Amino acid sequence: MGATTPADQAAKSKTLFTNVHVFDGVHKKRIENAYVLVEGNLIKQISAQKITADGAMVIDGGGRTMTPGFIAAHEHLIGQMPFGDIFTQDTRYYAYVATQTVNTYLMKGYTTVRDVAGNTYSLKKAIDRGYVVGPRIYPSGPMISQTAGHADHRHDSEESQLIDGPWDPMVRYGDMAIVDGVPEMLKAVRENLRRGASQIKIAVGGGTGSYADPLEVVEFTPEEIRAAVQATADFGTYVLAHVYNNDGIRRAIDNGVKSIEHANLVDEETLRCMKEKNVWLSPQIIVFTFIPHGYTEDQANKHRQAYAGIDNMFKICKKIGFTKIVFGSDIITDPETLEHINDEFKHRAKWFTPAEILRQATANGAELLAMSGPKNPYPGKLGVIEEGAYADLLLINGNPLEDISVLTKPEENLVLIMKDGKIYKNTLYERTQNNK
Repeated sequence: MGATTPADQAAKSKTLFTNVHVFDGVHKKRIENAYVLVEGNLIKQISAQKITADGAMVIDGGGRTMTPGFIAAHEHLIGQMPFGDIFTQDTRYYAYVATQTVNTYLMKGYTTVRDVAGNTYSLKKAIDRGYVVGPRIYPSGPMISQTAGHADHRHDSEESQLIDGPWDPMVRYGDMAIVDGVPEMLKAVRENLRRGASQIKIAVGGGTGSYADPLEVVEFTPEEIRAAVQATADFGTYVLAHVYNNDGIRRAIDNGVKSIEHANLVDEETLRCMKEKNVWLSPQIIVFTFIPHGYTEDQANKHRQAYAGIDNMFKICKKIGFTKIVFGSDIITDPETLEHINDEFKHRAKWFTPAEILRQATANGAELLAMSGPKNPYPGKLGVIEEGAYADLLLINGNPLEDISVLTKPEENLVLIMKDGKIYKNTLYERTQNNK
């Protein structure tokens, strides 16, 4: 017995998994008693027949379930700290905390994360270069909002921007951006793309954590949204929008937005419109099951309002056959809750089958991420177990296709975590195969 470090794995070009039951990210039925060969960072072969690979490290899965690494599509890697720290600490403190955050995600089985608001460019670079252990990151850069919108966290004691008053630390540090008008929107989008954003996030409605905007308000004019979409499309990628209400969703999708984040207050007509236009839905549940630390009573009431809409939203999805749904948590400012991020799997079981949930967390997420086109930082296949795909793999005690709750205990039930062909957790026996 013994763990395998990424450095150890880097020296071994082949890993052969035997006796595993494979959920490939797409199909409801597992490939039983399979062999999976990894060469370098790619899946080389999958077979129900015996595979031999001279010199390969062999890991007997012991009849466990193998799945693709999970994809979390709406996360905040910067800011997993109390609100007080967000507004008083410097960027280096932000970064040190983020290194722990990304390690938490990887150890919970998330090999890829779409970060939807934050200055994560250097964090991504440090992970890709091996200085920090964490998942692949698809960065959006700072979320772009209007004045009095979801990114505007100024208090009444702060001077107005009409007389050049100061922005709050999240804007100054590059985790949020506030713009008004088409020229400012174009500049913000292009600046994010310059830094390495793989997609762009704008706020088109109110939020629970912001002060000035009820959930019902609509933000950004059609012209501003179209400018964001056009500038982003010119780089071959897409815009996602934070919004809860129908009017905001309609304005977003009518002007080219391809992914709606939250949508808790959506109605059937609007969801049907999203389905017709092939727009993705990126919902979350766990973040609404508690009141985030530091919320005022007004913010808490908005949070409860958002939670109350989830049941109706998912019932409509099931009724109309809306399946372009991805997985995510939206947890922010709460590292303790982040430790229980996998409870999101259990929460979704009220509306979806285990296979549907696992597909949301794997192949669906990968399909959405691939829409970043030439801005895709990892242009190979993610979210599936098939030949030629990235070797992002999990070995799980039990069968999550029958009991999704096994995923809520990753410390004991995720026995192996592989990202990009490197093993970051392994509690199983391994040996070297030699056919000579």
